[in-house]
Amino acid sequence: MTVVREDILIIGSGFAGLGLAARLKFAGRNDFTILEKSDALGGTWRDNRYPGAGCDVASALYSYSFAPKADWDHKWAKQAQILDYMETVARDYDLERHIRYGAQVNRAEWNGQVWQVTLADGSVLSARYLVSAIGQLHHPKTPHIQGQATFSGQAFHTAKWPSGYDLTGRDVGIVGNAASALQLIPEAAKVARTVTVYHRSPNWVAVKGDRPYWAFEHALKSRFPALGRLERGLVWAKGEYVVWPAIQGKALQSGLVRLMHRRALRKAFPDDPDMRARLTPNYPVGARRILLSDELFKALAQDNVDVVFEDIERISDRGVVAGGQERPHDTLIYATGFHTNPFLKEIEVIGEEARSLADHWQDGAEAYLGVATADFPNLFILYGPNTNTGHTSIIFKLEQQFALVLKLLDAAHGGSVSVDPVAEAQYNQEIQRRLRASVWDQVDASWYKDGDKITNNWPGSSREFARRLKRPNLDHFRFGA
Repeated sequence: MTVVREDILIIGSGFAGLGLAARLKFAGRNDFTILEKSDALGGTWRDNRYPGAGCDVASALYSYSFAPKADWDHKWAKQAQILDYMETVARDYDLERHIRYGAQVNRAEWNGQVWQVTLADGSVLSARYLVSAIGQLHHPKTPHIQGQATFSGQAFHTAKWPSGYDLTGRDVGIVGNAASALQLIPEAAKVARTVTVYHRSPNWVAVKGDRPYWAFEHALKSRFPALGRLERGLVWAKGEYVVWPAIQGKALQSGLVRLMHRRALRKAFPDDPDMRARLTPNYPVGARRILLSDELFKALAQDNVDVVFEDIERISDRGVVAGGQERPHDTLIYATGFHTNPFLKEIEVIGEEARSLADHWQDGAEAYLGVATADFPNLFILYGPNTNTGHTSIIFKLEQQFALVLKLLDAAHGGSVSVDPVAEAQYNQEIQRRLRASVWDQVDASWYKDGDKITNNWPGSSREFARRLKRPNLDHFRFGA
């Protein structure tokens, strides 16, 4: 057993891990290591390589404020360029030498002074501070359906796309119709012989307005960086003052989303009111994630695309049986999202008095400001409980968390820091009270919820989030030697 001592260990090399690492270096802190279970950095943008994969936040806002990018190819960045951006940041800020690849964390235990972190290979690392930067969307969720093992064709989740796999000329079945499916379906429809979408409850879909950037736009932003900052600010403002009010149920903004959705449906299915009705949600705008697409409904209306609304009964060796009918496929793709709860499910985390984080969160994950939880000193969580956003860039919110972690590290002076349990309890009572009054509580199930508890989403605006993390009450934390 090898024991190595570090000051800070960061688990994960996605946007959260790389961003915090860069901020640590800016602050003169270089004694940290990023533990990455894979053989390459990038997190979800490394893993999700399906056709059409891209961001649902406009490019201008989907980058670190300290590393703006002036030459995105599209208004809404595609997977390959996002991954390239992350690799560039790691290279430009000398982060690669801090990354330990193939380092899957199985267990982390607080021994009263340091965190002892056990890797899958049996090696043990110890660190004064431990940071979870593993995010919320990285455990693919594949439904259990009778007969799956008998299917004779290729079957996989969108996050496990086989390298080089081409859908040209294939008979494709796509299970799911949410965020990943919405991006995949139009691309599959362009090349596959047939595409069958096994569709559950519909989603509100707003116009994306994507297009390639023009060369002169790149030239202007390169010459005048203030234009890039202006565009970034405008994208943020659109989310804050249009999308967020829509999620809150404001009549004007939520009505705009409904109008865009219905216009796109009428254009795609002008003579099919039944299809338009089937593809229109019966829940309020924002109760589930608002999706963005310019192409989905047009793709569903293509002659080579069939939409099946009946429940899947079973999978046969030849295809899928739904509504009593077997439809043959040579490729079956699960666009069924991710397990978002419980948080940190793949790591056994043991805090003070041998208490496990799983037990601590048995009634649903919660954390003070989404970053710290009582009885687990020197543990910081990025993109943790109740920090998710439905209207702005998670990178914007991560940067507020980076700043908070640095404040707590400075205040700890190399010692311990833990949140006061009373302060955490009061904070979470406030958060849950506000969430129970939100649109997210008006549906029985979504990836935002763990049972009846909304564990993923922040109940307010991004302005409020930034304000509260910028000026934390340090009296709500306990500091020790």
